[in-house]
Formats: sequence, C-alpha cells, structure tokens
Amino acid sequence: MVNGVVAVVGQKADPEVDSIEIDGIPLPVKPGLVHYLVYKPPGVISSAADPQGRPIVTGLVPPEPRVFPVGRLDEASEGLLILTNDGELANRLTHPRFGVEKTYTVLVEGLPTPADMRSLCDGVALDDGPAAALRAKVLDRHRHQALLEIVLGEGRKREVRRMCAAVGHPVTRLVRTAIGPLRDPQLRPGNWRSLTLDEVRSLYEAGGGLWEDAPPGEEEVP
Repeated sequence: MVNGVVAVVGQKADPEVDSIEIDGIPLPVKPGLVHYLVYKPPGVISSAADPQGRPIVTGLVPPEPRVFPVGRLDEASEGLLILTNDGELANRLTHPRFGVEKTYTVLVEGLPTPADMRSLCDGVALDDGPAAALRAKVLDRHRHQALLEIVLGEGRKREVRRMCAAVGHPVTRLVRTAIGPLRDPQLRPGNWRSLTLDEVRSLYEAGGGLWEDAPPGEEEVP
C-alpha cells in the first residue's frame, strides 16, 4: 500500500513523503532512520542528558544521528533498550493503548508462594493505582532467593519493583530480556547493534501497525 492505496507493479514512491505499508505494517524506509538495540548496564541513566553528569545510555551508541531511548529502565536496572530517531515506532512501543509486552527476569528476596504469584497477575494495589502482570512465573529457587519472569503490557515508574515489594519480595536485580518479540541473549552489558529491517517491522507489528495520530508514549521505569 502506498498512501492507503494498493500499489501496482512498477509504481514509484517517495520515502520522504509517502506512507508505504506491507500487509498493513509500515515499512520504515524514510532516509536517516536508525534503530539500535542496547544492553543498558546498571549505573547508566536512560536519558540523552543528565545534569548530575552520570553516564547516559546515548553515550553507548554513535553520536550521529541523534537518537533517544524508547521508554526507560531505572539506574539500577539493566537489559534491553531501543534507541532510535523513529518517533512513530517509539509511540507504538510505549503508549499504553497498544500494550506491547516487555519481559523481565527478576531476582527477589524470599521464596514467593503460589498465592504471591497469583497476586502479581490478579493485580496488586500501588500508590498510583492497581497493577497486574500479564504473566508471571518462578524460574528458579535457591536458598532465600527466587528468580522470576514477569511480563508487563505497560511501564509505570518502577512498576516491577513496586509490585514485587507489594507481595513481600523486594527486587535485588532486574533485567529486561525482551521488548515485544525482540530478544538478544548474546548482547552483553554496554554493547549495542543495529536492528534489521525485519526486526523493526516486527516491532511495528507488535505496536499495532500504523497509527497516524498517536500521542507520545509515557512508559517509565520498571
């Protein structure tokens, strides 16, 4: 589709001004777009600037073209973060309307009971309203700690940490392992790579395809 009309063989389109879709999913071909996947280490700020002079996530990628982080991970958290200058994709990945899943591996204090895990999915009361995981499971238990996998469809400030604390199991380490369908277990802390065109299109698809009037996303810190 070019500007909402089925294309024909030999038709030309200008990526600067035309909307191009395949099977309803935008084709991100505008000149100058870049999409980086970064593993944010602990101690790095998910920002393009920091008045306190702390390390920032944009310092991990090339300085040009300028990019911004899609959503945030708090300073103590780590894991996958997308940096891009593609505002349309950023809206789809962060706006609550689309509920793009983010997956976290979380080390918590204590050994959660089945009732604790059900509470995470049924919903817990936080100071800014109830919060519920889409899915939550125990991956491992060892002595007085447990490793959980928690999947959210939103990203309020320190949400995973607050949810776990609400059921009596404070978080000691939090790693984001997936953004929608996107994973990369080979990416090491502080490293980055460019996304492939297929990966970018899969993220657009996870974010509901084309939405022309999307307001900016509001994802915060898990």
